[in-house]
Amino acid sequence: MNQPEDLRAGTISSFWRAVVIGIVRGIIGPVLPLRVTGTENVPQDGRLIVVANHLSNADPPILIVAFPRPLFFMGKSELFRNPILGWIVRKFGGFPVERGTADRAALRHALKVLNEGIAIGIFPEGGRSKTGALRPGLSGVGLLALQSGAPVLPVALTGTEVYPVNGDWPLRRPPGIPRGVGVRFGEPFTVPKHVDGKRVTADEATRLIMTRVAELLPEPYHGVYSTSDTTSSSSR
Repeated sequence: MNQPEDLRAGTISSFWRAVVIGIVRGIIGPVLPLRVTGTENVPQDGRLIVVANHLSNADPPILIVAFPRPLFFMGKSELFRNPILGWIVRKFGGFPVERGTADRAALRHALKVLNEGIAIGIFPEGGRSKTGALRPGLSGVGLLALQSGAPVLPVALTGTEVYPVNGDWPLRRPPGIPRGVGVRFGEPFTVPKHVDGKRVTADEATRLIMTRVAELLPEPYHGVYSTSDTTSSSSR
């Protein structure tokens, strides 16, 4: 009988993860304050889909640093083509997904990660927003939530769009948004598989998830999920 795959094998241990995160916090803290709220909403263990808006290339390490437990990531395949960067990402449990495609291999791997009781991070927009406002979420995250039945934890990121690591001139901080980076964890919820006797589609599930993320964000970040323009927020 084949032994089940240990997806934690080869990744950085909890001890060294904590050491690295502590070092990173010590480095970025004096430069850009990190404001983390809602950590009491994060389940201490068990499978969990962590969903956030995407403003910057700095978002994955920021979320890993802020998250109070180990977090694996579904990342764009381009990251893994760089041998050094790919090695680092895999050490933290990252695995690739081909953006813009129905990447069934990535979905199967994500289901395995969740089945081992590991939290997985996803940016449903498929890439960072160059305006800072939410773009339509892709249907993959909705499909994963429906197939796994795992709780979804919405997360709001603010301030990372001004990091000079995006290949573009840093955007100006929206009015009313304080200096530094904000990470706000919302309350976990489970996407229903049926509503009013009708089966929920992957697109509908994604829309529900992205709406929960939008509710945590200041209004300038709402984008296509603005309550004043709900008709334009259909998923791709």
